[in-house]
Amino acid sequence: MTGTYFEDVVVDNIQVTPAITVTETHVALYLGMTREAPLGSGAVPDVLPLCMVIGLGWRVKDPPLVVLAFVGLDWQIMRELRVGDTVHSRSRILSKRPMRDGGLVVDERTIIDQHGEVVQQGRFTFLVAKRHVAKRHKEVSA
Repeated sequence: MTGTYFEDVVVDNIQVTPAITVTETHVALYLGMTREAPLGSGAVPDVLPLCMVIGLGWRVKDPPLVVLAFVGLDWQIMRELRVGDTVHSRSRILSKRPMRDGGLVVDERTIIDQHGEVVQQGRFTFLVAKRHVAKRHKEVSA
């Protein structure tokens, strides 16, 4: 299994995603999947930027965390985005705490627009696998 295990997580590690410009197509696809009502000309649903930067997280240099469970999300929306705004995210590992088969990792994420302003921010908490647990799981399923 390729990924970043709990033992490999480095506190204060920072990753920055590439940028993406929010388009009307992004908004239409999001609204179609969520069945939310349109917000008006040029408005972007509040959760769409979060979804977009989570996807961009797959395009950073480090392999993704080997997540056993999503534990929590604390998220704040500072200001609304509009179609045509360009965003990227900055992620920093705030803390890690070992447990038996893995450990809790808190990842602070900030969404930044083309003007360098923070538009959304929050913290994800994940239960991340330890290497020996992933190896044991692979042997059992083989």
